Amino acid sequence: MVQLFSTLRPRAVTTGWKGSTARIFSGVMATMKLIVVLTMTTVVVVCARDPELTTDFAVPVGTDASMITGDFFTFTGLRNFSAMPSTFGAQKVTQIEFPALTGLGVGVTLLEYKPNTLNPPHTHPRGTELIYVMAGRLDVGLIDSANKLYSAQLQKGDLFVFPQGLVHFQINMSKKQTVRAISAFGSSNAGTISLPRNIFGSGIEDEVLLQAFKITSAELMMLKAPFMPTM
Repeated sequence: MVQLFSTLRPRAVTTGWKGSTARIFSGVMATMKLIVVLTMTTVVVVCARDPELTTDFAVPVGTDASMITGDFFTFTGLRNFSAMPSTFGAQKVTQIEFPALTGLGVGVTLLEYKPNTLNPPHTHPRGTELIYVMAGRLDVGLIDSANKLYSAQLQKGDLFVFPQGLVHFQINMSKKQTVRAISAFGSSNAGTISLPRNIFGSGIEDEVLLQAFKITSAELMMLKAPFMPTM
């Protein structure tokens, strides 16, 4: 019996050691899988933003970096901007208009709202917007994914943020005063999807719009009219 016990005990210890090793190995593998998942998630988030520069700034293709001067970092296109009478107007400054912004993750738009004009509901798919009112009073609103409306009336000196991708709008309710504002974006090309234009001027089949909005064909034609090409 003593001999049998002596024979079995090392085997029992060996089995326990193997079991512990297996559990440790399983734990390590689970941790590694979690790290991989988190890493992939981080990569996806990073790719959703402007690509990170590995140089001080982006030099346009075909440009000799040694020849770049302060003019490259200067944009003068906003000096004389003014909206047409009785309209809302905007002057974008993205990496397209101002190549020095490429890869820097910033952009701006100068906005002017003539009396009783609207910047219709729209979204910016690639960047958050921070608007600053320079003159006048501006009514703004945004809608979240739960269909809740957040609205405010902004005065000169006020800021309002529109999170990336959320539908939002601005309107000048004054019948006399022009409003001027400037928006900064967390992207050098945030993009704009204007809901009225994209819905009623993009060629979506009438039947889709009729069912989606529960309207008549005559009402649909009225909604599409402002976005039809002019001859």
